[in-house]
Amino acid sequence: MYDELYAQSGSDLIRQLGKRYSDYRKRMGFTQKEVSAKSGLSVFTISSFENGSSTGLTMATFIKLLRAIEFLEEIEKLLPELPESPRALFMKQQKQK
Repeated sequence: MYDELYAQSGSDLIRQLGKRYSDYRKRMGFTQKEVSAKSGLSVFTISSFENGSSTGLTMATFIKLLRAIEFLEEIEKLLPELPESPRALFMKQQKQK
């Protein structure tokens, strides 16, 4: 699974993300016009992202899109908070002694 992801270009991944976003938006019951009004982005930008013709989406734009369909909490899955390293835990234990 990971090998397939790494074999794809960034543009390919963004195209897939755009298609998936379209599916989520529709399932949540939002039109592109509603997402445009909520996000401040143009319908053209949203449509271009969803149909894969625009692969230069910024992170700020992506956050606006997630917020518009009320899915912003999913941003945490991109880079989840790391647990404390074993070394840091060891050093903390040493200080407590």
